[in-house]
Amino acid sequence: MKIVPVNRRVFLQTSAVSAAGLMLSPAIIGQARAATLKLKCSSSLPNDPKYANGRVYYDNLVKNLKANGLSEQVDVTFFPDNQLGQEIDVINSVKLGVIDLMVSGSSISANLVPLVGTFDLGYLFSSFPQQTKAFDTGAAKPIEDALLKGANIRIIAWAYNFGARSVLAKKPVKTPEDLAGLKIRTLPNPIITECLRLMGAAATPLAFGEIYTALQAGVLDGLEHDPPTILASKFYETSKHYALTQHIFSPLAIYFSDVTFNRMDPKLREGFLDAAKKAAADSRTYGLAVEKEALAALIEKGVTVVECDKEAFRKRVLPQTDNFIKARPEAKPVVDMIRATQA
Repeated sequence: MKIVPVNRRVFLQTSAVSAAGLMLSPAIIGQARAATLKLKCSSSLPNDPKYANGRVYYDNLVKNLKANGLSEQVDVTFFPDNQLGQEIDVINSVKLGVIDLMVSGSSISANLVPLVGTFDLGYLFSSFPQQTKAFDTGAAKPIEDALLKGANIRIIAWAYNFGARSVLAKKPVKTPEDLAGLKIRTLPNPIITECLRLMGAAATPLAFGEIYTALQAGVLDGLEHDPPTILASKFYETSKHYALTQHIFSPLAIYFSDVTFNRMDPKLREGFLDAAKKAAADSRTYGLAVEKEALAALIEKGVTVVECDKEAFRKRVLPQTDNFIKARPEAKPVVDMIRATQA
């Protein structure tokens, strides 16, 4: 198991050639199955073993593969910090089988299968434990099926982003009126962009790797993300006011290429998937604790944590879910299951 820097162009060219060779030669496929299975795992976040969910999940995966006796049979290389490209490029590479694993929020795959955007609807979840309860009752299954059918991608486990998404800005934000006109970065995802627009912001979609320089240059007035990501990516150096809007509890998805899934030996696959699920459970427990720690660390670094009028924001965003269901009726059973688990 290793974490290495990589030249993205060389990696993609090499992977494409390797994939072509495997498709053309059944004999090579047989040899590959007998040898150590080498997997590539991507994350957009920094290589931070404490505050970056991608690295934390990777470390837990390595630990659980070893516990399952698979450390010699499965070799996972971790590529953090957008080393393999921006997330929209990586998710397409997972679809094609060029990249095997991706640790990211559910939001990025909504660009491929819009139904996944159900999980990005503002104020749909009230907490991460409620999210797990909803998923355990079946709310995740229609999303998983749609992504596999529509994009050739499996979600092999669900974890948590390390905290709810809230607004970090260059000025205090307590009400929707305070947010009005501020250029707030959102994921390149129409559901999240619409959520921030309804909250009052001038929602500005932008790739993750471009956020810091945009904040420095004044192109952005802030962004929305969870506390550990803000800490790990040092966004607090550019913006000092964190409003606890907690508008989205975004699930962390472990994406796995169906191409890779189908070429794995069934016995090896079973042990690998078990390790992937156990790693997600470990990451969920860790994530709940590290959010509070990250908030305290941000305060120490000079960030003012602002208690805002969350109910005022929620009321503004409420119509989003009903409009989404009207446009995509297949989302209604999912939303109903989630709402049924709300306290």
